Amino acid sequence: MKNHGKRFNATLKTFDIAKEFNFLEAIKTVKKNATAKFDESFDIAIRLGVDPRKADQLVRGTVSLPHGTGKTVRVLVMAKAPKDQEALAAGADHAGFTEYIEKLQSGWAEIDVIIATPDVMGEVGKLGRILGPRGLMPNPKSGTVTFDVAKAVAEVKAGKIEYRVDKSGNIHASVGKCSFDEHKLADNLHTFFGSILRAKPQTAKGKYVRSIAFSSTMGPGVRVTEQSLTTAHE
Repeated sequence: MKNHGKRFNATLKTFDIAKEFNFLEAIKTVKKNATAKFDESFDIAIRLGVDPRKADQLVRGTVSLPHGTGKTVRVLVMAKAPKDQEALAAGADHAGFTEYIEKLQSGWAEIDVIIATPDVMGEVGKLGRILGPRGLMPNPKSGTVTFDVAKAVAEVKAGKIEYRVDKSGNIHASVGKCSFDEHKLADNLHTFFGSILRAKPQTAKGKYVRSIAFSSTMGPGVRVTEQSLTTAHE
């Protein structure tokens, strides 16, 4: 059994971990117990009734959160001139091609998202073993392989996030900071959950959403009733 610190264990005594809360009550509970010395992320975890081993049940997608994530996202655009300059003008932190191929091969990791133009994907694809495990490989489905680099950069900087079901059928995402007010967190959660509902595979059988929990970076999960979040979304 995993051992937790005194602060975490003290938090467990402030609410019933077996209870399913209304989503607004859950937001308040998570915010109240986010007592770390830094601004903790507000996370959501959803267990889905899908089989990720089947290609037609692989739930993945992107969604733009109305109030962003509260995080500073470092963006690299892999592109040749003049697209590299277009990307920098749009707010990319880094842009270029050959020099960044070399930096990535050497282990450079000071980035959060990579966007690439289609004409360079032949070379970028060779970095799959490096970028794949870090979740950095550009993908057309997530909008990170495109010639419209200015739009892609703007969307990522504004709060566009990517999600993907893991091998156990779970989806995890950070949808803001615990310092966000309740209304902003509610808006982001509605938007994210709506995207998950729309991404339901046609081949999925039985109950689609099995469980939902909110948490802070350092805090325990707070169970949420699906009905309260579904009703709020509608």
